[in-house]
Amino acid sequence: MGSVLLTGGAGYIGSHTAKALRSSGREVVVLDSLVTGHREAIQDLPLVEADIADREIVRNTIRRYNVKAVIHFAAFLSESESIADPNRYYTNNFTKTLELLDTLIGESVRNFIFSSTAAVYGSPKEIPIQEKCPANPISPYGESKLAVERALPYFERSYGLRFICLRYFNAAGADTDGKLGEDHNPETHLIPNALNATTGGPELKIYGDDYETKDGTCERDYVHVSDLASAHLLALEKLESGNSSSVYNIGLERAYSVFNVLKIVENITGNLVPYSVVSRRIGDPAILLASSDRIRTELGWRPQHEALDTIVESAWSWHRSHPNGYASV
Repeated sequence: MGSVLLTGGAGYIGSHTAKALRSSGREVVVLDSLVTGHREAIQDLPLVEADIADREIVRNTIRRYNVKAVIHFAAFLSESESIADPNRYYTNNFTKTLELLDTLIGESVRNFIFSSTAAVYGSPKEIPIQEKCPANPISPYGESKLAVERALPYFERSYGLRFICLRYFNAAGADTDGKLGEDHNPETHLIPNALNATTGGPELKIYGDDYETKDGTCERDYVHVSDLASAHLLALEKLESGNSSSVYNIGLERAYSVFNVLKIVENITGNLVPYSVVSRRIGDPAILLASSDRIRTELGWRPQHEALDTIVESAWSWHRSHPNGYASV
């Protein structure tokens, strides 16, 4: 069967997926520059520290580990940062991915799973969002991801590269065994920042309370990171069975506002979340709510953590045991 190469596998979602793959009996190798990833997150899996655009190292890794499929996580992922520095995002997320794809084609690797995002939809006009909804990103981050998505069908037609694009909504939570969790620097996600604020960290900033939502704050669809990981395993099995390429949303089909999340955080931690409301950020749509009917129907995806309380509890457990992230280990 060969092994599975995870680019960016030392990151948040990548490390959880690496664990899921290994638990299923797969041979896994991680390639990560460690610019944002953490060596500790992959534990004893083989790690190649390199950039995805380093063709020689990627080529040698494929040959050494008999790689037959690639799950591509490596990317920068802040929408606001991408607006401030679009060149960095197009170069890293799009141009370097083309370099990676060219190397894979040259080495006859034909199964490719792409870590995409709900940001490709921009400010959607239809809620819940189905995969057929128009893709109109409002940030270079979303555009850089969509550019890869748009290239893949041409790569399939010309080179036989079969693919699945997984459009994540808001990944959250931590693995229940307590060894894996969310550790970004800087941290931009709501739940870890809210948890940090309850324990003496910086005051939480809420970016706008004048959206056309129930309480004026943005609403998001949160999905547990371990359920995201299981979706990658199902996607890999689909490609290995010779099925056609596809695109799938991954969300729980429930939208929570910022104030909803803060209330849950306060209930679980027993502490208030200090916050202040500041002006909106460019690139933040009012509501992102998934329709995940396609992945449930076609791949049989069944999330195991459907309550936001459960997701926040897992993140809180990680935060308490790792107050400084992986540096706490």
